[in-house]
Amino acid sequence: MADFLYSIDLGLFYFINHTLQNALFDAVMPVITDLNKIPAVLVAVAGLLILLAVKGGGTGRSAVVLLIVTIAFSDQLNSSWVKHLFERVRPCHVLNDVHLLVSCGSGYAFPSSHAVNNAAGAVVLSFFYRRWTAVFAAFAGLVAFSRVYVGVHYPGDVVGGLVLGAACGGLTVFLFVKARTWWNERKIKGGSS
Repeated sequence: MADFLYSIDLGLFYFINHTLQNALFDAVMPVITDLNKIPAVLVAVAGLLILLAVKGGGTGRSAVVLLIVTIAFSDQLNSSWVKHLFERVRPCHVLNDVHLLVSCGSGYAFPSSHAVNNAAGAVVLSFFYRRWTAVFAAFAGLVAFSRVYVGVHYPGDVVGGLVLGAACGGLTVFLFVKARTWWNERKIKGGSS
């Protein structure tokens, strides 16, 4: 069964990494996959988070805090524990004919941390800003796709990452809702006594 699943993963990898190869994607996908390494993007994201925290009211502040907590949690869970549980080697380290567009990276492949963190963030932001859910999901999916296209992950790595990330985001949202409900009930009880 494992060989069958690997053959599907490998076939999809070659389809995305070779068959879909074109000049536009070769120019765009490395930028999308490494947005977190572009200083101007990091400054813009920090600025947006500050603006959201300052001008977004209670919802904005809650969204920013929960987003930071969630991504810190999802990233550490994945990078420090889950990846070491599976120890899956990246395709760019084991296949000779990878169309590699960025540095291969030294860490393990499964699950993709890019996919985990973007999916976790998408779930959190969608909780607070439901009308933007499709945009958040599309962005997470695009980053995940880019990881396969540039040659550093198998499709299974990013699918696993999206699932784990969504679970991490869902867990932190669930705990946030429980804590907020408990706090509100406590305030009501405190005010009525």
